[in-house]
Amino acid sequence: MIVAVIGDGYCSVQTSRLAEEVGRLLAENGAAVVCGGLGGVMEAACRGAKGAGGLTIGILPGRRRQDANAYVDIPIVTGMGEARNIVVVSSGQSVIAVSGGFGTLSEIAHALKLGIPVVGLGSWQLSKEGWDKANGITPATDPSDAVQKALALAVDLE
Repeated sequence: MIVAVIGDGYCSVQTSRLAEEVGRLLAENGAAVVCGGLGGVMEAACRGAKGAGGLTIGILPGRRRQDANAYVDIPIVTGMGEARNIVVVSSGQSVIAVSGGFGTLSEIAHALKLGIPVVGLGSWQLSKEGWDKANGITPATDPSDAVQKALALAVDLE
């Protein structure tokens, strides 16, 4: 199983701790972590996964493998800039959004459009007047809850 972990490239210590715990718990449950491969939430999630013996994949915006954080096992260079966001979420069978800014919001939108479940941990909430669906983001209360929900909601990639 592969779970995408998304969030800001720069984040608070508290958010970093949440993301690291998410990565650790994913690895302990046998899931690989895919992310944008840079700093902040991405680095923290990879650090947690690596510390638990997990596999980490970084989908990089640039053309240099060296730009990947130190905890990425498999750096994938794209030269796509922010357009690589769709590749990040498309690579996961579910997505965990940890906090996040507008880049994270774009990844959430791509995932939802593609039918990939999104679990939010202190992240975005969506609403639209006249929209009769739930907001599409499953809220989580803590890293354990986020991981449990992401694993339970994961879809088969075809």
